[in-house]
Amino acid sequence: MNFAKLAAQFRVPSGQKVRMQEHDPGFTAGYKKSDVPDELLAEGVAEIAAWQEKLYAENRQSLLVIFQALDGAGKDSIIRHVLSGVNPTGVQVFSFKAPNAEELDHDYLWRIVRALPERGRIGIHNRSHYEEVLAVRVHPAFLGPQRLPPRTLGDGLWRMRFEQINNFEKYLVENGTEIVKIYLNISKKEQAVQQLERIDVPEKHWKFNPNDIEERRYWDDYMAAFEDVFTHTSTEWAPWYIVPGDRRWFTRLAVVNIIAQKLKEMAPQYPEASAETRAAMPALRKQLAAELEA
Repeated sequence: MNFAKLAAQFRVPSGQKVRMQEHDPGFTAGYKKSDVPDELLAEGVAEIAAWQEKLYAENRQSLLVIFQALDGAGKDSIIRHVLSGVNPTGVQVFSFKAPNAEELDHDYLWRIVRALPERGRIGIHNRSHYEEVLAVRVHPAFLGPQRLPPRTLGDGLWRMRFEQINNFEKYLVENGTEIVKIYLNISKKEQAVQQLERIDVPEKHWKFNPNDIEERRYWDDYMAAFEDVFTHTSTEWAPWYIVPGDRRWFTRLAVVNIIAQKLKEMAPQYPEASAETRAAMPALRKQLAAELEA
């Protein structure tokens, strides 16, 4: 299975009009779970870990991975699998909820900037600034607490935010923070399966939120909002990947491959020791060896 080639199919070309009905949440390229050994996922995770170590040592670039999905798509599970072999010191994970009072006193990108990965690190954003053109668009009442100037409101608000987001992400890339944006494309039927499991399995009761069931009424509105987001914000510098989400084993493989490929493109390298350090090494090695022999 050529997952590098396969994952590239999920990338949304810049400027392409996106229609969600053309993206099958159950797509597995004709493969079954039994066709894909567990070792394949482990290899991808190991490759991410190897590149992450170089990224951390190099300390010149960073990678921001954005996950967006509707409830039940398994973002937390996917993130755990992707990071299972990575050194925790080189990763920062942020999960964004509804903005608090302090965050509402600033522009919508303020809390995102505060959570950006430092040089040498991978940053994972579980939800992101895209909530401002998704959930807020589906529920216009969310705009009220933001107390925006009246001149910024109206039909042009979303196009304005698309432009702001594109400019913001381009600025990040130009300053050393590469970006990958992943949408886990779960079907409405599979979402119901996952939500039922939260009701039927006591160990998952803590995940259940009655409001998530209410949100299903807005499914078509969310799909329309996502189409607009992908159409207007998948750029050459910060592309979107629409990854099939109904088969978790396939989703994990695709996501791991997308991130591994991006790190490979970034090509971080271990920094070279200075000439002075290299010159001191033989004598210091001799000293250490002598201590071991004593």
